[in-house]
Amino acid sequence: MYKAIAANKRNTVIIMALFVGLIGTIGWAVSYYYGNSNIAYFVIGGVALYTLLQYFVASKIAAAMTGAKQIEKRDNPRFYRIVENLAITTGMPTPNIYIIEDPAPNAFATGRDPQHAIVAATSGLINIMNDNELEAVMAHEMGHVQNYDIRVSMIVFGLVSAIGLLTDIVLRMFIFGDRDNDNGSVVGMVIGIVVIILAPIIAAVIQMAISRQREYLADATSAMTTRNPDSMISALEKLRQQGKPMQRQSSSSAHLFIVNPLKPGFMNKLFSTHPPLEDRIARLRNSEGKF
Repeated sequence: MYKAIAANKRNTVIIMALFVGLIGTIGWAVSYYYGNSNIAYFVIGGVALYTLLQYFVASKIAAAMTGAKQIEKRDNPRFYRIVENLAITTGMPTPNIYIIEDPAPNAFATGRDPQHAIVAATSGLINIMNDNELEAVMAHEMGHVQNYDIRVSMIVFGLVSAIGLLTDIVLRMFIFGDRDNDNGSVVGMVIGIVVIILAPIIAAVIQMAISRQREYLADATSAMTTRNPDSMISALEKLRQQGKPMQRQSSSSAHLFIVNPLKPGFMNKLFSTHPPLEDRIARLRNSEGKF
């Protein structure tokens, strides 16, 4: 378990470095095309500022996008107490607790650190899970908080959206902008367009790699926290059998959820941020003795 956490931290550093390299490549392509190396620094600086702003507000944006509403203990004592008890067990502050009125069973966690965390579950999830299963699911989400997955997810959310915005701006610059430098105009245009096309695809693949590994880790964290891997296995089985797309969907926040909230489709499967539920269940069953 602790080796997995250490490996994920190392992988996160590598993956974040890939994002920086990808953004730097976009900046270099624009600099090459316009013959001005300073543009690359402005691109990297602008993306860094945009990502920093996203880091502080993205959790509220994610909650608003999903229609999540914050609750107090009196609103749903059963759900609130389960999260509250898990916070005591793990030694973390009780996060802000939200419910999404949606029949699709799902849950997510977000925020920049345990002191500013949000955990949420849909009404559909709360209704179909028994107490042990609901505890296992929320221990999974609290695991994202405990392992600081939520911080990485917020940074990745900011970087992916920044790359999407940046490539759109750069494409418009290439098509409509004036350029003083005539050297390598055709080469610069071709390189720039290739970078613009590939950048969002590479960003999606990086996001997928981060999210898949962290779902496995959060499953294992849930089993360790509750000392009851069977409940997590049972919860995942219910999600596999009764899962369905959520009513309010957004691809930019899909990686936050315990299972994919989007409608099934070829592209969603190809770039899914979630490993197959069958694989997650098999990993837990193979590791039961280790918990």
